[in-house]
Amino acid sequence: MTPQDPASAVHGAAPPSFSDHLARHHPELLPSSRRLGPASAASTSAAAPQATTIVALTYAGGVLMAGDRRATMGNMIASRHIKKVFPADNYSVVGIAGTAGLAIDMIRLFQVELEHYDKIEGTPMSLDGKSNRLAAMVRSNLPLALQGLAVVPLFAGYDTERHLGRLFSYDVTGGRYEEYEHHSVGSGSVFARGALKKLWKPGLDEEQAVAVAVEALYDAADDDSATGGPDLVRQLWPVVYVVNSAGAREIPERELHITAQELVSRRSAAGLEG
Repeated sequence: MTPQDPASAVHGAAPPSFSDHLARHHPELLPSSRRLGPASAASTSAAAPQATTIVALTYAGGVLMAGDRRATMGNMIASRHIKKVFPADNYSVVGIAGTAGLAIDMIRLFQVELEHYDKIEGTPMSLDGKSNRLAAMVRSNLPLALQGLAVVPLFAGYDTERHLGRLFSYDVTGGRYEEYEHHSVGSGSVFARGALKKLWKPGLDEEQAVAVAVEALYDAADDDSATGGPDLVRQLWPVVYVVNSAGAREIPERELHITAQELVSRRSAAGLEG
């Protein structure tokens, strides 16, 4: 019989889930392990910056996700520069709505989770596996969500097995739902979704998809005070990622500047003509 390595005997084989590893050895490091004192959900959520709004849509050859740059704290603007869309790995992106601090911690853990799985298993996790893993993380945050600190992500990626872009939404209990064509989350989502319904069409190319996403966020900002639209004065633009067979790529600010400027000019001209 081959002698067993002492370290292996004590710790066992390395689990493919980094979150499970933390839960086993250092549970206090998990975002879901935080505990709050007695407080109402309303007062708790008002005291923490909230991130909104995220839109996502499919286009010919891939999927796109975009988020505005505003975070609010009650009736105040907490930040005009927050980023709400991040690459999860080479072929997927994740956007956040809800309590900003917890959401960013969850995204960082999710990024490490996917990298850890890749190193342990020697192959990337499937897109369905990624979306399910994120659902488990959202579910683990339920106790905090019930205290007003909810995190509601939007996940999108390119399925290298099926060769198409796919997107997934979640609820606070960790429910995972695959969305088709387009979706939006956050306080301005109802307005963004209305714009997406009118602007989205099958077969959009990448440039058209970017324009649709920027206009949807513009419409959301027009009616939702918690959503920040393109800011020509401060030179602030949404964060936009596209994911296709070549991987995830952030749209440069110079391209977003042109898109936003064209949108504002078109809306201004329409207003003058009206």
